[in-house]
Amino acid sequence: MRTHDAQTLVLTALTEGPLHGYAVNTAVEKLSGARLGAGSLYGALARLERKGLVEALAAQGRQRPYRITGRGRELLAREARTMERVSGQVFETVTPDEVRYLDRVAATGAGRTYKHVARYELRAGPGHTVLDLGCGPGTDLAALAGCVGPAGAVIGIDASREMVELARERTEGLPTVDVRLGDIHQLPLPDAGADRARTDRVLQHVDDPAAVLAEVRRVLRPGGRLVLAEPDWDSLAVDHADLDTARAYTRHITDRIIRNGIIGRQLPRLAQEAGFTVPAVTATTSVFRDVRAADSVLGLHRNTRRAVAAGYLTEEQADSWLAALASDGPFLASVTLYVVVAEVPAARP
Repeated sequence: MRTHDAQTLVLTALTEGPLHGYAVNTAVEKLSGARLGAGSLYGALARLERKGLVEALAAQGRQRPYRITGRGRELLAREARTMERVSGQVFETVTPDEVRYLDRVAATGAGRTYKHVARYELRAGPGHTVLDLGCGPGTDLAALAGCVGPAGAVIGIDASREMVELARERTEGLPTVDVRLGDIHQLPLPDAGADRARTDRVLQHVDDPAAVLAEVRRVLRPGGRLVLAEPDWDSLAVDHADLDTARAYTRHITDRIIRNGIIGRQLPRLAQEAGFTVPAVTATTSVFRDVRAADSVLGLHRNTRRAVAAGYLTEEQADSWLAALASDGPFLASVTLYVVVAEVPAARP
């Protein structure tokens, strides 16, 4: 049997106890997001009964309940083991280390696209002092150094000692790059000393985005420019037959996985409240047509299991969701990231 055919859905529905036809279909709808047609439902029950996987009980009035047999439970257990093996081949079951993950995202087509937009909007030029706030392993420091030239300076700041050490290794030989350990809530920099600043998927994780923006406002010169690239995880859409399950998955990501899950849409307002003007906002949407590519960025399997632990999904919903995503059918997921340009007002003459 295929994992998502009518017979498997009926068998799964009956694992909670005997049910008559209408109740079976109600349980199937909860599992898959759609009811079976009468022909499909009763055809599946008849085939399962002939195979000895379900058995009809004594009629209760006009209703005849069915229950799953021992053979039926054994078959479902084998199906579950098979799907677990298939899922293990499709999904990452081990969380990648942070450096590997950051490098992976930067190398994707979607990552290259939004980074190109952000770098263009930054308008860093020869002689500028540029701040890369939350620079991570130094992914963008060399490109920024190329923009500012030998007369400029690039300062990368990160709170992780491991990231700082790796960024220093990666930029060894670039005399204009200085990587520092520090907290971007309290920048170790003088007032009005920098021309440009950037964040790249950093504010989604910080304790206080407004405090970070206030600090950047302090250290930028009049006329200075800040470019922020941040996702809005509430925009995450994954196609699935059961819309409630898909929405619950996204809600879990926004509520529990990402500290500031909707920071993308909030940036223009927060920047203006910090004293910036906001001349431009660009939305870039990452579209995934391959489940493996999506999983490498979105962590579909591990975050589904976390959603179960947090009470956003039931085990049955999670298993059905992952099995559907791992199937050979068409796959589609998307999430939107905003590139926001913020400027310090120029000094008045």
